[in-house]
Order: sequence, then structure tokens, then C-alpha cells
Amino acid sequence: MNITEANTIFRKSIIRGFFEPELLNLDFKKSPLKHPTITDDGLMQSDLLHIFFDVTTGSDYPDGDEWFIVELLFPHDVKLPDSLKGTDYFTTLSAGDKTFWHHRELIRYKYGKTKKLVDALKFLESKYKELHELLEPLQKDLN
Repeated sequence: MNITEANTIFRKSIIRGFFEPELLNLDFKKSPLKHPTITDDGLMQSDLLHIFFDVTTGSDYPDGDEWFIVELLFPHDVKLPDSLKGTDYFTTLSAGDKTFWHHRELIRYKYGKTKKLVDALKFLESKYKELHELLEPLQKDLN
């Protein structure tokens, strides 16, 4: 088994064994949405913002067992205010004839031999809440 395969398996086990159950305990539920590039299921608290775990990006790095990328997807085709555009908030993701808004964030859950799973979970939850609150004013435009 090469490093890419090993890191992908390790990342999936950390996500399924820790992050997904913990997020479900925080009132997240399985997302009905299919991500345009990530095949695994996502999670959500509301239809405004969905979390998907990217286990392949960077899995070829020697420290790829210490982090993964989380993708927060806003799956609605509405114009975002300029204040929400950019690398700190949302950029576009094109998939065929559809365009989504998304935010990618590096989640580091291990530093050398020290696991920081709870810290990583708190960061992920706070980032989700921050972005969700920014999107809430757009909710009236979605109906």
C-alpha cells in the first residue's frame, strides 16, 4: 500500500469514527445533496450550508495523516454580495452547467504525535456557524 492509499484510509477512518458522530451529536444530519466532485455523503444543519470531507487532496503528502480538507457548500444559484466572495468566504465551484458557492478549509487534527481532535471539531463547528450566519440573510431569496 502506498502513502496516498494509506492516508486516504486513515482520513476516512478519523472522519467516520470521530468527526461524523460528533457532528451528528451537534444536531447535524445527513445531507440529501450530492457534491459535484466528492463522492462521500455530506452533513448539514440546514439546507443553507453542507459539509463534505475531501480525503483525497494532499493525501500524497508525508503528513497527510494529520489533516484533511473540509468543503462547505452553499448549493443555491443566487448572487452573493461582494462581501461574501473571496478566499476567506466563498468562491465558485463549476460542475457542468451548474455553479455552486463553496468554502474550503484545512482541518488539522494531529500535530506530530499529539492528536487535537476536539480542537479541530470546535474549529469546524465555529467555521460552519460563522459562514451559516453570513448566509442567513439570503434565505428569503431561496424560496
